[in-house]
Amino acid sequence: MNANRAVIFVNGVLEDPLRAASLLRAEDWLVAVDGGLRHLQALERAPQVLIGDLDSVDADGIAWVEAHGGRVLRYPPEKDDTDLELALLLARTEGYTTIRLIGALGGRVDHLLGNLGLLAQPALAGLDVRIVQPGTEIFLVRERAEIQGRAGDLVSLLPLFGVASGVRTEGLQYPLRGESLLPYRTRGVSNVMQGERAAVSLEAGMLLCVHTDTHG
Repeated sequence: MNANRAVIFVNGVLEDPLRAASLLRAEDWLVAVDGGLRHLQALERAPQVLIGDLDSVDADGIAWVEAHGGRVLRYPPEKDDTDLELALLLARTEGYTTIRLIGALGGRVDHLLGNLGLLAQPALAGLDVRIVQPGTEIFLVRERAEIQGRAGDLVSLLPLFGVASGVRTEGLQYPLRGESLLPYRTRGVSNVMQGERAAVSLEAGMLLCVHTDTHG
């Protein structure tokens, strides 16, 4: 397995590229998902891989990637997987166990929901995959997870694809002690961290954890 991180730039909304740059490390393996290349160009960071059907990238963008030694993996538009799903599976195949997605929020609602659903891809089980943007991280909880932050941060726990049962929390203002969270109820929204660490576990189902830094 690769000890470094794969950071995948998606063609969604990136309101503050300079703040997004603070999320990167020098050793990150960078992947541009089709039009997500524009975000990396704004940061002047060339990706190791450009992947997708490339309907949102012009010839100059492709040439820029190749001039910096990056691979270009072009797929036909008629395919069953989205460009992001292809990128996630590539990162897994390359041995990365820590994967961050930037620019995966905003834009089209169907793309947003699809991107959130991809966190539950069975092939990614056991990997640390998170959608990140300045001040927010979103990740899937299958059995147990810890949350690192600060007192006052918001934590929302949202059941994905059905009921999440046996949910228990530690370090949150409104504790859960083995209850079920239902997909048509909002009980898990906007809990509050009491310190620098919180934890959540569940017996069955899956949860989306949305951790928001309230300190700016």
